[in-house]
Amino acid sequence: MNGEQIKQYMFVIRELTGREIKRKYARSFLGILWSVLNPLLSMTVMSLIFSTMFKRNIENYPIYYLTASILWSLFTGSTNAALTSLVDNKMMLIKVKLPMSIFPLSRCCTALVNFGYSLIAFVVMLLVFRIPPNPYMPLLLLYVAGLFFFSLGLGYMLSDLYTVFGDIKHLYSILLMLWMYMSALFYPVESTTPQMQAIILRNPIYNFISSARKSMLYAQPPNTAEWLRMLCWSAGIYLLGRLVFRKTQSKVLQRI
Repeated sequence: MNGEQIKQYMFVIRELTGREIKRKYARSFLGILWSVLNPLLSMTVMSLIFSTMFKRNIENYPIYYLTASILWSLFTGSTNAALTSLVDNKMMLIKVKLPMSIFPLSRCCTALVNFGYSLIAFVVMLLVFRIPPNPYMPLLLLYVAGLFFFSLGLGYMLSDLYTVFGDIKHLYSILLMLWMYMSALFYPVESTTPQMQAIILRNPIYNFISSARKSMLYAQPPNTAEWLRMLCWSAGIYLLGRLVFRKTQSKVLQRI
């Protein structure tokens, strides 16, 4: 792939990402503002429900939850959108000669842009709750990058699988519900049984969430084991997703 092709593909990705953002907010009165308000409203509801229950265990519970929530939304937004990306763009796949991988990638980029809007709300709440700045806060960008590639790799596999088995969309929504409860978004891991803690600590999404909480709330970097787990999950799932996608993309047009 030469430099000119890369520029063309980047242009297509930007156009597809812009199209998805416009489509998402086309009938929304609040528009992009909703991406800022949504995590704040979710944080308010969850704080009202759980802050009293966990106030002795978790200081600054709203920020504790919001940190996990915006990362979880990035993951679910990326994978849910990537899942249907090939089928949704069937006509473009037929008429235009483009790498198929661009379509799941553009959906994940759209989720990343939406995450950027949510990050505005996050920064505002850090100021409201007077969370002092610390040198480890910029590490959040690394966690986001790792989670993005993890989501993209999974998105490649899901988009391919959806062309074969349409019901995977419904099954994946159920899996996400279970995955969410196993990611400790709104409760401390220490409040669960030792067996449950062992499961949660091996959950790749929880690794990103836990590391982000450490850096943003407690001014601590991840330890070596946590860095290695995040790196292995991000690189491993991304490379696996790309491999599966490349091996099966020649049959995609026949399936859809």
